[in-house]
Amino acid sequence: MEIALLFFVFIVLLVIGVPVAFALAASSLVTLLYLGLPTVVLAQQVGAGIGIASLIAIPLFIFAGEIMMRGGISERLIALASAMVGRIRGGLGQVSVLSSLFFGGVSGSAIADVSAVGGTMIPQMVKRGYDRDFAVNVSITAALVALLVPPSHNLILFSAAAGGGISIADLFAGGLLPALLMTAVLMATGYIVARRRGYGVEVFPGFRTLALRMVSALPGLGLVALIFIGIRAGVFTAVESAAVAVAYALLVTIVLYRQLRWRIFLETIVHAARTTGVILFVIACAAVFGWLLAYLQVPSAAVDALQSVADDKYMVLLLIIVVLLLLGTFMDLAPMILICTPIFLPVARAYGIDPVHFGMVLVLTGGLGLVTPPVGSVLFVGTAIGKISIAESLRSIWPFWLAALGVLLVVAFFPPLSLWLPALLRA
Repeated sequence: MEIALLFFVFIVLLVIGVPVAFALAASSLVTLLYLGLPTVVLAQQVGAGIGIASLIAIPLFIFAGEIMMRGGISERLIALASAMVGRIRGGLGQVSVLSSLFFGGVSGSAIADVSAVGGTMIPQMVKRGYDRDFAVNVSITAALVALLVPPSHNLILFSAAAGGGISIADLFAGGLLPALLMTAVLMATGYIVARRRGYGVEVFPGFRTLALRMVSALPGLGLVALIFIGIRAGVFTAVESAAVAVAYALLVTIVLYRQLRWRIFLETIVHAARTTGVILFVIACAAVFGWLLAYLQVPSAAVDALQSVADDKYMVLLLIIVVLLLLGTFMDLAPMILICTPIFLPVARAYGIDPVHFGMVLVLTGGLGLVTPPVGSVLFVGTAIGKISIAESLRSIWPFWLAALGVLLVVAFFPPLSLWLPALLRA
């Protein structure tokens, strides 16, 4: 009864439009009162939820990404991608996908990716004669790549939700090959759709221009290497790497690119603070929800329920993916990670599924929810930039959505794709 009450109140509040953080806190409070537990537990768990040291990395990485985005790196990354793949059929669509891979390594956020890359590429594609739905769909699905490449704050969030026992360095390494696969599959899908619609190609600017654009973009791309190599080599922790990333971003954008003016810097601080506040508030409210899940023994109940219907780990993984896809239609990625990790990670471990592998599956599945209505935040941002309705986008998004789903299934049922590189780097 207590479990039913917890989830019933939470779902009802979401359906009527209550923000996720408040829905988490309210459903937890109602359940605490029903159980006769002291309400001070709510305050204690909210405080404990944001008292995890590794979470300090999230606001710092967000700040570094905002600095790089407003300091000139996005334009240079797009110019580099254009020189590299613009001559492929549907050139600007290919540029959008590759730019998302590059920019994801700077921002680590799908929303930031579609805002920066999509904000530039979608109007350009429309101006060059591409249909608005194609421009929006290729941009929003490409933003999913940012969820997997360092410094993805969603992977840091997964590590924190798992109790901090999963190496962030392993998670960062585990996301690289799936991110490259997602990039290649979406580019191939964009090529097929562009060929059917008769889109053209961009003029190759020449190898000299390509080399110049590469040199110009390298300082920005160096942020990815700095974070990944620094953590992997044990030079600094995830939190220390986030602080170094901020200092590096300031150095590049102020000294080298010279585009981060004082007014832009103040806007960057405000935007980063707002984004951080939203994320940390959700984390704090999800902490008490997670505590109640553990108190009510929901994880063990989930293990028993899945063992009663399946005894093969891949069948269990498929069932988890189906549940997560359904949850993703009305829940944003951050709260999904915070709520579902305590429930499903013990199930995964009970069936011998590696936590790093499960983290890739969870983040990718939740990422698909970001481009799925009715609560697809990336879908909303992309359609707003492209000035089309969600219905127009959904009528033609299916090739890209199915391509992303295919990548998810490959990652889920071929574990070496996400486990080989972490194991290699640990050797």
